[in-house]
Amino acid sequence: MVFYITNKAIANQSKSSKHCTMGSIQEQNSSTGQKALLDAQLDLWHNTFAFIKSMAFKCALELRLADAIHHHGGIVTLTQIAGEAKLHPSKIPCLCRVMRVLTVTGIFSIAKNPAEDGDHVYGLTPASQLLAGPQNLTPTLNLILHNTFVSLFLGLATWFEHELPDLALFEMAHGKTVWDVIIHDATISSIFNEGMIADSRFVMDIAIKECGHVFQGISSLIDVAGGHGAAAQAIAKAFPFIDCSVLDLEHVIANVPADNGLKYIAGDMFESIPPANAVFPKWVMHDWGDAECVTILKNCKKAIPTRDAGGKVIIVDAVVGAGSSTLKHRETQVLYDLFIMVANGIERDEQEWRKIIFEAGFTHYKIIPVLGVRSIIEVYP
Repeated sequence: MVFYITNKAIANQSKSSKHCTMGSIQEQNSSTGQKALLDAQLDLWHNTFAFIKSMAFKCALELRLADAIHHHGGIVTLTQIAGEAKLHPSKIPCLCRVMRVLTVTGIFSIAKNPAEDGDHVYGLTPASQLLAGPQNLTPTLNLILHNTFVSLFLGLATWFEHELPDLALFEMAHGKTVWDVIIHDATISSIFNEGMIADSRFVMDIAIKECGHVFQGISSLIDVAGGHGAAAQAIAKAFPFIDCSVLDLEHVIANVPADNGLKYIAGDMFESIPPANAVFPKWVMHDWGDAECVTILKNCKKAIPTRDAGGKVIIVDAVVGAGSSTLKHRETQVLYDLFIMVANGIERDEQEWRKIIFEAGFTHYKIIPVLGVRSIIEVYP
């Protein structure tokens, strides 16, 4: 059998194939465009619901869910968590949903229960291991997530509508500076001190292990605004040859623990700092504007000998942009900057640090990004 294919038939077939191909491309382009729109919506929703992640985490801290898991040996069922947290059984379904958020976000782990079909067991991740045990950061996180600070962000846009110079958002909302509240509110004062102690114990252990050389060759050190002296205690324990003292306001050191081997000096860093080989402001400078920081640094410079004689300032604080370039690292630095902004503080990048360091009369500095989102900054006269 012979088939005869005319030119017209070939042309029609070609035309039909072309229409089919064009339709496929149009559908593909349309699908790509819709996906881009949905991805954009996802970005907006992800940012919109981000506060719920913090609130779920705050709930976990207040219910001490990490402790509940830790006390049961690190692997626990939902019913056991509820029992340890003393929750009514009716709340277990909702607790399951909170735990789903906390497992998706990496705070806790989840796995099938080998003993019971359909049930799950929860465990600690590297993150939640820091919420129980000797390196417990719960007090620091409770401070950051306290309602006194969290509620401020509901008025952030209103604060921006005011002209500068203006009160800090904290002062505008509470009628007092953050330091006045810490001084006069016994509850906030206790939360603040416990938070600073927990942070000092955690970060100083790492600083000494990773960067202990910065303390070598020092015979005396002043822990500026050192509170109850947790950082100075860690330094003194690791380097017994360093004579460590703590400088803070009189009301702060009035209630410090006795017989911890430290010398406490009542004073104001804005007025003067006692002489020492090294001055150590940890997580202090970010609380203050440039003018105040220059004053503090000038007083530090007066307190220490020349560089040849071993004099230096050792700062522990964030340097925005230093350290890891991961999104989580960069995002955490800038989010903390916004957090500290509401109390009139600032997290500085290297250029901003350089400005206040040189303005205070120092000649050299070195940034050592070994503390996660924070760094050690050695400053020399």
